[in-house]
Amino acid sequence: MKHMKKILALAMCGAMAAVAFTGCSNNGTTTSGTSEGGNTNLSGTITMTGSTSMQNLCQALQEVFPEVYPNVTIDAQFTGSGAGIEAVTAGTVDIGNASRALTDEEKAEGIVENVVAIDGIAVVVNPANDVTNLTQDQLKQIYTGEVTNWSEVGGPDMAIVVVGRESGSGTRSAFEELLGVEDACAYAQELDSTGGVATTVSSTEGAIGYLSLDALDDTVKSIQIDGVDATEENITAGTYALQRPFVMATNGEISEQSELVQAFFEFVYSEQGQEVVSQVGLITVDGPSAE
Repeated sequence: MKHMKKILALAMCGAMAAVAFTGCSNNGTTTSGTSEGGNTNLSGTITMTGSTSMQNLCQALQEVFPEVYPNVTIDAQFTGSGAGIEAVTAGTVDIGNASRALTDEEKAEGIVENVVAIDGIAVVVNPANDVTNLTQDQLKQIYTGEVTNWSEVGGPDMAIVVVGRESGSGTRSAFEELLGVEDACAYAQELDSTGGVATTVSSTEGAIGYLSLDALDDTVKSIQIDGVDATEENITAGTYALQRPFVMATNGEISEQSELVQAFFEFVYSEQGQEVVSQVGLITVDGPSAE
C-alpha cells in the first residue's frame, strides 16, 4: 500500500505520545510498552468484519496499532457492511464495520454507531470518456435507467454501462440513499467489492460506477457532481454531495466493551489514530465527548 511506509513512520514518531496517555499510573508515572503493569501490556486479538470500503483504513490500523500495543493483533475480514452489522449483533466479532449510518432497527438491537472517519463516494468513469461533470439529477437518471446513452448528458454516442455494488454493500446503500434512488437502480453489473468496481470501469469504455474516495487511482476518472470535485477539502467544506460515515459498530457502548477494545477506540480517536485516518485519504472526526 502506497501510504503504508508513511503511516508506519508516523506511528513510530507518535508511539511514545500514545503510550503516555494509555500507560499512566495513578501516581502520574508512565510505563513503557514492555514494562509490567501498564495498559500497553494488553494482549490478545480484536476481531472485526464488514465493509470492503473500509479495507484501507483497517489494514493501516492493523499495521500501526501494534506499534503501541505490540502484543495485540487485529483480525479484520471484509465481508460487506450488512454482514459486519449482523456479526457484531450476533456477538461473533468485537466490531462490525459499516460504510454507512446505522438504521433505526439496528440501533434498537443495541448496536452503537461509532463514527471513526468520513468518506466521500466518488463517481467514476472510464478514462477515455470525455464527460467531466454530471448534475445529481443526471446521475439519478443514469442509475434509474432513464438516461442510457452518454450523448444525452453531453458525452459521446455510446451506451452507458451502469456498474454498482451488491445488495448489502454500505457503499451502495449510502450512494442510493444520498441520491434518493433506493431500490430503483437499473444496474448492468453488481459487484462484490470496491476493487471490482474500479477494475470493471477501467476496462469498460462506457461504464460508470462509484467507489470510496480513498480507493481512487489513475485507472479510473473521477467526475464532478454539480460542478464540485470529490476532494477532502470539498467534503470537509460540505460542498460535495456524496459523503458518508465510516462506522465501527459495537454491541453496546464503547465503555461496555473489553479493555482491549476500549484501548483500540482510544487510539483510533487519538491524534495518532486520526492521523492514520487522514493518511489513507479519509476525513478525520472528533472522538466521543467525555461524560
